[in-house]
Amino acid sequence: MLLILAATIASAAALSITAPKALVLSSDGSQLRSESLVNPPSTPITLHSTDTLKLTFTVQEKDQGVRPHQTFLRFYDADSGEEGIQPVRVSASGKAKFDLNMARPPLSLPPTTDKPIHVSLILGSFTHPPAKIYLFDLVLPESQPPPQHPDEASFHVLPEIQHTFRPEQKVPPKAISAFFAGLVVSPWLVLITLYSSVPQKLTHIGSPNILGFITLLAAFETLLLWYWVDLRLGQVLLYGALLGSLTVAAGNRALSSVAKWRVGK
Repeated sequence: MLLILAATIASAAALSITAPKALVLSSDGSQLRSESLVNPPSTPITLHSTDTLKLTFTVQEKDQGVRPHQTFLRFYDADSGEEGIQPVRVSASGKAKFDLNMARPPLSLPPTTDKPIHVSLILGSFTHPPAKIYLFDLVLPESQPPPQHPDEASFHVLPEIQHTFRPEQKVPPKAISAFFAGLVVSPWLVLITLYSSVPQKLTHIGSPNILGFITLLAAFETLLLWYWVDLRLGQVLLYGALLGSLTVAAGNRALSSVAKWRVGK
């Protein structure tokens, strides 16, 4: 069957067109230009935004009108490589008519510039060799960019995020750190020195009230160190309030014990 079909196509005459004609009409119906397309016109056909192009022709085989299985107009921009294909209806007698209204252009048109595009006719048939016929050059109004959607910018590629890191924390010299560390510990050194200078009173200083007061003072120092390492300000205020109330009570008892000891002495 394939061989028979191939032989039939080879023996069939090529398709051609007769009486091709192009008319350019304005919006009020007046004729602006008329061209016979037996030979391509020397100058491009120009359409404005309100003009209409009417194209007519007849498809024939051996002086007899035929209807191809497929008939297309091809609009091709040689500079950009863009093209558009528009189907054309052909009657059983081979007559065809196509209207291009620039007030409502078909979506098949490629994007246009101020340069002409090539318009060709493509004929396809199961029983005839295919044909491609160049018709004319066409200048159309330049394509307008589509309106920008309000959310369009959200779908564009965003610039790469550049992280700016804080510089390394500056540490004071070791000598200054040691000086202030000694300044913080100095009250404890003074306290120990005073205790050692009065050994005859150690028995009274070792009383539970005084030892409790000193222990709470050491707890305050530990709380400040813990705050510097891990705690937050709210936690320090809470723990400090609890320690403060206990320290005040223990201090009063310690002072009372010392006062009783001095009176008894």
